[in-house]
Amino acid sequence: MHPTGQHPGGKGHSCGIVVKEGHIDKTKGSRVSTPNPYQNPQHDQYPQHDQYPQQGQYPQQQGFQAQQLGPKEERNLGMLSHIIPLAAMVLSAGFLGFVASLVVYLMYKDRGAFVANHAANSLNVQITMGIVMLVSLPLMLVLIGFVTFGLAIAIAAVLHIVGAVKASNGEAWNPPLTLRIVR
Repeated sequence: MHPTGQHPGGKGHSCGIVVKEGHIDKTKGSRVSTPNPYQNPQHDQYPQHDQYPQQGQYPQQQGFQAQQLGPKEERNLGMLSHIIPLAAMVLSAGFLGFVASLVVYLMYKDRGAFVANHAANSLNVQITMGIVMLVSLPLMLVLIGFVTFGLAIAIAAVLHIVGAVKASNGEAWNPPLTLRIVR
């Protein structure tokens, strides 16, 4: 559209719409002073570019350090590192327990040796169970795979229950029948 409001090459009619794009009234061709709702009227209160601290003038900050847990918190989290994968395993027919163990391990491995030990044990139980379940899938063609699949879930459930009880009592424990992949 032409600044006078007429179409270029047209007979010169105006649609009468006032467009305030860039604060210019296109039907009148003059500048309209409307306040910008996004502009801060007190913009002078902010420091100028040369008033900001230069590189190296900021105070040194320490890196993130995980807060160490107390004995009761460590026991509770050690117990949860077995209960959460057990619940996920039961609800997903054995497939999501690994994810739950991995999340607990990654979140709490630096918070205390007791929690790290039980979370690693939980993850090792899930890895071992996952391997047995993968081997069981092709064995289902000869029907023995259904038995090994069910046994893997049952043994993992028992190991998680024993691990949760041991963690609740504050005892260190290495589960039997599992590979020690994560330490």
